[in-house]
Amino acid sequence: MNHTARNETERHLAKRKRAHLMSSITLIGTGNMARTIGTLAVAGGNTVEVMGRDQSKADALAKTLGGDTTTGRWGAVPAGDIVITALLYDGVVPVVAEYADALAGKVVVDISNPFNATFDGLAHSEETSIAQEVAKVAPAGASVVKAFNTIFRNVLEKGRPDVFVAGDNARAKADVAAFVESLGLRPLDVGGLRMAHWLEGMGVVTVGLAGNGVGHWDFALGANEFTG
Repeated sequence: MNHTARNETERHLAKRKRAHLMSSITLIGTGNMARTIGTLAVAGGNTVEVMGRDQSKADALAKTLGGDTTTGRWGAVPAGDIVITALLYDGVVPVVAEYADALAGKVVVDISNPFNATFDGLAHSEETSIAQEVAKVAPAGASVVKAFNTIFRNVLEKGRPDVFVAGDNARAKADVAAFVESLGLRPLDVGGLRMAHWLEGMGVVTVGLAGNGVGHWDFALGANEFTG
């Protein structure tokens, strides 16, 4: 690489780093995935807000995350431009509907897996997804993205897995991709929001692999590129 190309690369990386520092995230939920993503977000230089139905749990998580993490009142307009619903799958759509216009203009990221009772299929029988159902109740101007659902929490805590991203709005996916990169992870765009159904299917596959062919939970699905 010549001197000019190296300088251009360094400027590009610096620009991306500055963009990462500008990411503003709201976590709706106070469970394990909220804690894990929040920890990575703070370490990556992002601004983080926590919202929970139980204000004491939200306050406790914000304190645990440290940095300048704040808490917001349940149902109020989130401070973050990116709103991550860190909730069990059956709570995501009702909560988005409850927040209603408070989510207008936001990027809403669904990370849930709607497993059936035996964890070998999806809870919904139609070719849909939680993210697609969220899009039906989200306010005008909100963009819905599916991400993070194919990664076990323990891997997210200590690994560097690929993060598959699905959504119809290119700008929203770019914003989520920048956030994912700030966590030290690689975002991979799989297409439009219809692909969220298949990402949920990949979540089922990871559980099947954990119980069978792989035999443990310390792995993640990803993409290997082969050339030549």
